[in-house]
Amino acid sequence: MFDFRYHVASLAAVFFALVIGILVGVALASHGLGNTERKRLEEDLRRAESQADVLRTQVATLMNDGASDRAFVAGTYKSVMANRLKGKKIAVLFIGSSEEARQSAITQALSDADAGTPLRMRFIKVPVDPSALATKLATKPLLANYAAPDQLKTLGHDLGREFVTGTDTPLWVALQNLIVEEKAGPAKPPADGVVIVRTAKAQTGPTAIFLKGLYAGLADVGVPVIGVERTSDPASALKAFQRAGFSTVDDIETRIGKLALVALLADPTSTGAFGTKKTARAELPTISPLPAPAGG
Repeated sequence: MFDFRYHVASLAAVFFALVIGILVGVALASHGLGNTERKRLEEDLRRAESQADVLRTQVATLMNDGASDRAFVAGTYKSVMANRLKGKKIAVLFIGSSEEARQSAITQALSDADAGTPLRMRFIKVPVDPSALATKLATKPLLANYAAPDQLKTLGHDLGREFVTGTDTPLWVALQNLIVEEKAGPAKPPADGVVIVRTAKAQTGPTAIFLKGLYAGLADVGVPVIGVERTSDPASALKAFQRAGFSTVDDIETRIGKLALVALLADPTSTGAFGTKKTARAELPTISPLPAPAGG
């Protein structure tokens, strides 16, 4: 569904190849060929022109079908989204600074699905400073074990779990001045799903280890974790998110992208990579019907 653009691209390539063939054939025909060769070439040209006409028709049909599909999504968007996340508490985590376009797209999708505003939002400062983290943790007797150099991945893991579970959050309380650039919403209660975005460039060294642990901690809780970006984002984080076991949506600025995000958050059994980029398997996951309201 909604994959017509790939068919159009392949058909267009064939079409242009045929056009080139026709032009080359015409050029050759202008040089003194024998009668038999000329007739064979003219027949080949007629067949090529006929095939090109068929391809033009197929391209036009596919374009019309794709436009109809998108018109259907636009026309049914509100009714499909309504109540799909009603009562769900969704947390949002940015790796890097706030970025208005993606933040707005996420909050709009949650609002359209009746989840309200995000339960909480945190913006992680990267790269992290392992020495500063260790110094801070060493002053907290219950957290001092995390100060060891080989505990950076474990530290990230347990911060990820705390972010989702929303119960006791001693690590976030202790380290928020060092790792949180901006925040909104309370640390509690537990989240029913997480949307994650990376606005910072890919990290290396200790920060990469920390983030690997953070992603593992988010995934371990058992709620849907969805990595998102826009179609135009140049430095994709999707492969990193997919390696962590997250589902992904690469066109969050579109209605289809918002619908894909909401469908994944609403149904923990629905997983995969969705959108328009090469990393996607389809534009949309299966959209399950909502249960009928109770009562008569």
